[in-house]
Amino acid sequence: MSRAALKMGGREWALLLVLSFLWGGSFFFFKVLARELPPFTIAFGRVALAALALNAVLLLRRDALPASPCLWAAFAVMGALNNAVPFTLIAWGEARISSGLASILNATTPIFTVIAAHFATANERLDWGKGAGVLLGFGGAAALIGPETIAGSGQDIAGAAACLGAALSYACAGIYGRRFTGLAPLKVAAGQITASALLLLPFAALADRVWALPPPSAAAWGALLGISLVSTALAYMIYFRILAAAGATNLLLVTFLLPGSALALGVLVLGERVAPNAMIGLALIGLGLAGIDGRPARALLRRLGPGERAARPQS
Repeated sequence: MSRAALKMGGREWALLLVLSFLWGGSFFFFKVLARELPPFTIAFGRVALAALALNAVLLLRRDALPASPCLWAAFAVMGALNNAVPFTLIAWGEARISSGLASILNATTPIFTVIAAHFATANERLDWGKGAGVLLGFGGAAALIGPETIAGSGQDIAGAAACLGAALSYACAGIYGRRFTGLAPLKVAAGQITASALLLLPFAALADRVWALPPPSAAAWGALLGISLVSTALAYMIYFRILAAAGATNLLLVTFLLPGSALALGVLVLGERVAPNAMIGLALIGLGLAGIDGRPARALLRRLGPGERAARPQS
């Protein structure tokens, strides 16, 4: 993939914003589900329903997933890194810490990704601007949620460690997913979701004894449908489209936008008040995104470069 193919254009930024809202709702859905269901069951239910939906779309389009065993092995690795492992860890972690703290910890994904991409890829090298942007973005995510969320979470170390583990898994998935750029995004999404459902089925059956659980409430069923169809099936179709166009590091900027989308949903749906720290957080996130993208800084340097100064009339 050429360096030019990894640019974030207007379309990619719009898709990234949509993806942030789709995934931002998943923290709420996880919290509702964690009150009634064990982690493997939540993760399996999420990917199983999403797999049914995506395969139904392929069927309606008279399309089919590839039959190559090598490709299905790659789907299995991607499904483990991008779904089975992080979904289970977040479901387990959110039973012990607040969803706000979980979203802050999830915002560390680009930090892991930038470091991993530096060593694992040839065209997503770490530089000072990108590194500073990552740190600014993480600081903005922390400021956006606010210290009171962390202080009131009980500081469950195990739950926090689980969410950090999920962020690391997402980062590895972003790097690994580059190999699917020649395949249609819908097929990649359906393949990795189907593979992850098959991986999680024995854990849900044997570890959680899913058949012996009490029937979920209507709220839990609603949350499961929302997290499966909206935050997974639709979201991953967008995810792989951005990955193919903009690369792993740019794609995982979405984790900085998740706290912002949660704030917007709180204002629009719950009537929550926007605190001053939210504005500070949003400003820092904007600076972080600009630093990682790099174009604003390059545009400024061009304006201040010797050629620009020489072209100006002398006083």
